[in-house]
Amino acid sequence: MNSTFAPFLDPAVVASYVLETPRKVPGLADLHKMTTLLISEQAPDAAHILVVGAGGGLEISAMAKARPAWRFTGVDPSPAMLDIAKQTTLACAERTELILGRAIDAPAGPFDGAVCLLTLHFLDKSERLGTLQEIRRRLMPGGVFVAAHHTDVEGKAEAWLARSAAFAGGASAAPSQAAATAKAMAERLPLLSSTEEEKCFREAGFCEPALFYAALSFRGWVMTVSQARAC
Repeated sequence: MNSTFAPFLDPAVVASYVLETPRKVPGLADLHKMTTLLISEQAPDAAHILVVGAGGGLEISAMAKARPAWRFTGVDPSPAMLDIAKQTTLACAERTELILGRAIDAPAGPFDGAVCLLTLHFLDKSERLGTLQEIRRRLMPGGVFVAAHHTDVEGKAEAWLARSAAFAGGASAAPSQAAATAKAMAERLPLLSSTEEEKCFREAGFCEPALFYAALSFRGWVMTVSQARAC
C-alpha cells in the first residue's frame, strides 16, 4: 500500500476524522450538495452510486439524506476508516455496501454514477490513472463521475497548501506551522496541475472534465462516460 495511506490505517489517528474533515475542507457540506446535484442530472431516481475512498462515510451520508432512493457501494483500503464509515452511514445502512479494497475491488456494476472525494491526491500518476480507469469501466454510458482533491494550483502548490493548512487551523493558526504543514504535504503528496488532472481524466476515458469547485488548494471536476466508445 502507498505509504501516504499509512496514517489512515491507525484507528487512533482516524478516530476524529468525521469531526475534523469539515473543518479542514472549505465548504465540504456544499461540495457534497453539489456532488449530489451533478450526479442527479443524469442518474435515475433509484440510482446505484460507486464511492471510491469511502472511508469516513461523509459523502455517502450526505447523498443518502438528499436522495432516499439511491443505493451506494463504497470501497476503501483502510479497515479503520471503513469502521468509521459504518457508524456514519447507520441511517442508510440498508442501502449501503462497504467493501475493503480499492476501485479494482468494487463490483463490476454498471453504476449510474461515481464519486471520489479527497482521495486521488494520495496516488501517484500511474496509480491515479489505473484507479480512474477502473472507475470508468464500472460506469454505464452517460454515467457521471465527480472527483475533488488537493491540486498543484498554478505551480504554487506549497503556497496554496499553506493557505489550506491555515484555514484548517482556524483563527489561532500560526503562519509558521501552516508553512511547515504545507511543506510536508507538498513532499508527500504527488499533486498534479489542473492541466495534468484533466489530461489524466481524458486518458482514463472520461469526457469533458469541467471544473466546478475551487477552494484554496482543493479543486473538483465533473465528467461523464460517453454514450459511444470514444469521446
